[in-house]
Amino acid sequence: MLKELSYKPFGTKAILIEWESKISTVILDDIINFKTKIGFEKKDVLDDCIVGYHSLTLVYKENIKDISLEIESLKAINVLENIKNSEVRYIWEIPVCYDLQFGIDLEEMSRAKNITIDEIIKFHTQNLYTVYFIGFLPGFLYLGGLNKILYMDRKSTPRLEVFDGAVAIGGSQTGVYPSKSPGGWNILGKTPVLFFNHNNSNPCFAKSGDKIRFKSVNLEGFKKLEKEIKEGNYISVKEIIYD
Repeated sequence: MLKELSYKPFGTKAILIEWESKISTVILDDIINFKTKIGFEKKDVLDDCIVGYHSLTLVYKENIKDISLEIESLKAINVLENIKNSEVRYIWEIPVCYDLQFGIDLEEMSRAKNITIDEIIKFHTQNLYTVYFIGFLPGFLYLGGLNKILYMDRKSTPRLEVFDGAVAIGGSQTGVYPSKSPGGWNILGKTPVLFFNHNNSNPCFAKSGDKIRFKSVNLEGFKKLEKEIKEGNYISVKEIIYD
């Protein structure tokens, strides 16, 4: 049973809706269901709906005239019967090269965890990760589902530049840096897949509710995939999730 939601004004043109403060696929599904209903009922007045781990921020096109009235309207929408979400959810297979030239923190992590690098790779690739939301950088997916064995504190001194495609762990999360950026996560490898491409109509292929599965490839396989992607010949490996 989900706890009662809270509704707060977020400036003059937005409302923040918050669920219980924890990471949960049950909460994520409830957020997505509510977002679908709101989008159906209020598509003409909304500019954006932003999903968080346990929140949904509604950005309106105009200033909200009566915040109390609008919140009551949202509460009424929430109790409506769920609408079938027309957005198909996918499991995306993401190839990762864990070669030491990319996995620059693997040896340190191996020593800290007292497990082999092969075990780190095995634990990282055997789980299915849930996409909770996109943030920090365009195309940066916040993923849940990391094996607790691999939890690793962020670096006390972040790097000034992390290479694009870096697959990394920060605390209890894993993710992929879609572009060059400062960062303090522990880097395990690199994927050739582009997580953000402004030339596409949908710049980020994944969305909240999708799943990610990492697949280990060797250096030769990585270079082949990198070439295919640059030439526009790469087809993403994905499968439909059936609820």
